[in-house]
Amino acid sequence: MDVERVADVDGKPGRLVHIERPEDWAACPECGVISTSVRQRRTTRPRDLPYGEELIGVRWRKRQFACTEQLCPRKAFTESVAEIPPRARVTGRLCRMVARQVALGRSVAAVGREYRLGWPLVHRHFAACADAVLVEPQPPRVLGIDETRRGRPKWLKDQVSGTWTRTERFETNFVDLSGDGGLLGQAAGRTGRAVVDWLNTRGHAWKSRVQIVAIDPAACYRTAVKQALPHAVIVVDHFHLVALANKALTAVRQRVTREERGRRGRATDPEWANRRRLLRARERLSQRTFTAMWNTLIDHEPTGQILTAWIAKEELRTLLACARTQAPRLVISHRLFRLFSWCADSGIPELITLAETIEAWWPETLAFITTRVTNARTEGTNRLIKDAARVAFGFRNLNNQRRRVRLACTHHSINPAA
Repeated sequence: MDVERVADVDGKPGRLVHIERPEDWAACPECGVISTSVRQRRTTRPRDLPYGEELIGVRWRKRQFACTEQLCPRKAFTESVAEIPPRARVTGRLCRMVARQVALGRSVAAVGREYRLGWPLVHRHFAACADAVLVEPQPPRVLGIDETRRGRPKWLKDQVSGTWTRTERFETNFVDLSGDGGLLGQAAGRTGRAVVDWLNTRGHAWKSRVQIVAIDPAACYRTAVKQALPHAVIVVDHFHLVALANKALTAVRQRVTREERGRRGRATDPEWANRRRLLRARERLSQRTFTAMWNTLIDHEPTGQILTAWIAKEELRTLLACARTQAPRLVISHRLFRLFSWCADSGIPELITLAETIEAWWPETLAFITTRVTNARTEGTNRLIKDAARVAFGFRNLNNQRRRVRLACTHHSINPAA
């Protein structure tokens, strides 16, 4: 395309760029015969990218050619180029720009307002860009499984039967923990059936490549993985095990406060004042802070249950620290026995429940200690999924949500904005 002239817009900011096609001929799109017979001219006004802060208006006085082939059913056609196809109201580079802007994390509505385009048009070009790069994921060696909440539940009424059904609020996420696959896909619900169906859809060859699966302490996920991937090693994330110990410690502190003081904790209570120090790792406490916390609870908490629960939490952390030091199996067994003995001898219900949970998940916990595989990248993917939902102010269409969040979680590897 050649620029014929550039003119200012009367009374408006921006410029008008008049363009023309240098060739005085065109090929019929139906039969391919070249024609030079011009029947009439038509002016098209496609929207284009702004130049800096100035708006650019494009004016193309297109020629309509008559097809000279007698047998061609098409009698006339209008000249066009790849950037401005027939009946196009937007240039190709503007379409690519809005698609890249949405792919980089902006909302469709914000991009549409900036470039003066409608929501459906921006979303259509973004969907085409995303679908071109979001192909079937490759099988990972290490697979991470976790769930995120999609939104508030809604009740839908069946028009035929008249029954009400509740929409699923959660999505199960499948993440590549060993490569650059990012978010591999999502399944509706946080049930074992959702996991089994998603994995079976991938096929036997895909599933045979998965060697390790990292999950949270969720029994439904463990059962589903054993059913769909019987050869894979299941690893439970150590972060959630420590979170269970902190939860047990908090429950002990709250129960002791209610029993001893007959009320909830107050700022003047030593156990309330040290509630955050109790949840902090021992190595993150200075010697002065640790001594003050320990002595205060010894002097003002006569039952000693809070410090007992704190020691149980630290014993669990010591056991899980064997993953960093690559401790031999003898050391792991000794620390496990010490944890179980401490919880059993304490007689505290919360610690006994904690020990039973660790025992129920011990094969998966031992797998974490030996493989050092965590679900940290899956948790990071969950954050990106939530960020994408916040930018879009929620999603009404499930397919749009899955496309958007998967692109947001894998753009670092597929780079759709390049």
